[in-house]
Amino acid sequence: MKKEDLISQIKIKKSFLCIGLDTDINKIPKFLLDTEDPIFEFNKKIIDATNSFCVAYKPNIAFYESLGLNGWKALEKTINYINSYYPEIFTIADAKRGDIGNTSSMYAKAYFETLNFDSITINPYMGKDSVEPFLEFQNKHTIVLALTSNVGAFDFQTKNITDNSSKLYEEVIKTSTSWKNSNQLMYVVGATKASYLKEIRNIVPNNFLLIPGVGAQGGDLKEVCDNGLNDEVGLLINSSRSIIYASNDTNFDIDAAKNAKEIQSQMEDILSSRRLV
Repeated sequence: MKKEDLISQIKIKKSFLCIGLDTDINKIPKFLLDTEDPIFEFNKKIIDATNSFCVAYKPNIAFYESLGLNGWKALEKTINYINSYYPEIFTIADAKRGDIGNTSSMYAKAYFETLNFDSITINPYMGKDSVEPFLEFQNKHTIVLALTSNVGAFDFQTKNITDNSSKLYEEVIKTSTSWKNSNQLMYVVGATKASYLKEIRNIVPNNFLLIPGVGAQGGDLKEVCDNGLNDEVGLLINSSRSIIYASNDTNFDIDAAKNAKEIQSQMEDILSSRRLV
């Protein structure tokens, strides 16, 4: 998907909501366990109920890998379903891959060609030759971990670099802008680190930022938008548990849609107040 197509969907839906499909077999409604593929059936109902309110879906790959072959089949069916019935939706493989060049090339082929995701999250610790293989794919996007929402982010990401006193996450972002096809880069910045967003926008004013942590993790939507919005919106706000696990009865998909609609309405108000839609 082209960046322009994503921006167009944001304006059409008046939403920059990304729904995380962190589908846990132990948390889905029990009646689905009697179906042939409980994970896919859960995802399908969530997608059908919420697609009007979001512009992206983000399956967390670990939840599928943990189930072995059955989980991988459910992931494949989920992404095929989105691409077939809701091709306007931006898809994110939350895989956090990152390895030496040849291995990264195979990861990129797996997620961009075989599964046909629009984007993938990447750990940049091994440097540009571990990331650039992902950037070789046209109209695909590589989402680099920059400043994450977890408490452990302070262990390394915010430490000063001794030679120039900038923080490690700032150096990661600055350095990545020199990589080949860096215009296809997006960055993960946790909603719990919203106060850092203005500094990040000074480095990458035009790139999209994927913001997890709004909702169950305590991130504040307004604070994120105050610090992170750009002229093209430039944000994808991820919410997972507060939407997909809104309830666990037979109307779980309806309840998920209500929660997604509530967030979308807040986003519409924010976009309208800033005259971005």
